[in-house]
Amino acid sequence: MGRKRLIVGTDEAGRGPLAGPVVAAAAVLTRSQREVLLDLGLRDSKKLGEARRESLFAAMKALGVLWRAQAASVGRIEEENILQASLWAMRCSVVALGVEADRVIVDGNRLIPGLPFEQRALPGADDIVPAVAAASVIAKVLRDRVMTALDRLYPQWEFSRHKGYGTKAHHEALRCFGPSPIHRLSFCRKILS
Repeated sequence: MGRKRLIVGTDEAGRGPLAGPVVAAAAVLTRSQREVLLDLGLRDSKKLGEARRESLFAAMKALGVLWRAQAASVGRIEEENILQASLWAMRCSVVALGVEADRVIVDGNRLIPGLPFEQRALPGADDIVPAVAAASVIAKVLRDRVMTALDRLYPQWEFSRHKGYGTKAHHEALRCFGPSPIHRLSFCRKILS
């Protein structure tokens, strides 16, 4: 009897915000980990509240889920564009796992360039493939924590409130204070013009 196929899920958080990095994660779930996490409500991080995401992240750590994450800086986003920065971060996350994946499931419609494993790009995978959902939660929790930490450096923009997304309050802060060093200037041009 051969070994079980090793499926890696990968996803990112933070493609749309006006500020901060994009964070990608990759995860592998065993059958028992998958069952426990699904019973706890694992699904696409965008469909979960902050407390539930944090609870699932803690459960993943307690269960010993294998995962890695990588952030792409605002500088990389501005230099390459958000899509390329996201794909770079996903590739780094998958490679950092240090496993021989039989298949990598990528949330979205693009494959990851330069990845030495079979891949499948699947829109909505973060809500139907548990390993991708796990990666989605990990990426979102880590990015939110980064933005909360950055709020302490740049309090006038209130990043802990909106995590860099384009809320009305964030637009007003941008108009009042201008961009911070962690704003994506290419994303902010319309608001600042």
